[in-house]
Amino acid sequence: MSGQQIGYIRVSSVGQNTERQLYEVQLDKVFKEEISAKDTNRPQLAACLDYIREGDTLHVHSMDRLARNLRDLESIVEAVRAKGASVKFHKEGMVFNGQDDSMAKLMLQMMGAFAEFERNLINERRVEGQARARAQGKHMGRSKQLNDSQIADLKQRAENGEPKAQLAKDFGISRPTLYTYLKGQHV
Repeated sequence: MSGQQIGYIRVSSVGQNTERQLYEVQLDKVFKEEISAKDTNRPQLAACLDYIREGDTLHVHSMDRLARNLRDLESIVEAVRAKGASVKFHKEGMVFNGQDDSMAKLMLQMMGAFAEFERNLINERRVEGQARARAQGKHMGRSKQLNDSQIADLKQRAENGEPKAQLAKDFGISRPTLYTYLKGQHV
């Protein structure tokens, strides 16, 4: 019995292009999500693993699209294989189907370790970049929604007893943001 061809496509953030992943593969069903692979708490991954049946093949563009650490990669591949299905990684040109030899297992572990290493490097660079930016006095995070004049007006109107819901609406901000401004936490 030949099973279904199932695709799992993942990008880390909204707006990233998924089109290059599995574009030449004929798939019966595709699970697609825009979420980090830092852990396995991903709704579409869970739905995909629940959907897979014996004889199916899970197609993934590359190992780092499925998992960013070795433990998760091995766990996901084993979960698929335990159902009698196989996993095919197109970029690496590797298939894991439960009849893998020691060399295949070694390759999975090595490639998974590289993906984990890459994620760690990315995080280190991000932290270093943020530290440099802070040291240079650059603002981190989202910029203020209101300018100093608007903040002063907001505080004055709040002191005069205007309803907070109306103030938030008038200034086009959320209630939590309004309270942050009133507490003086937006500098």
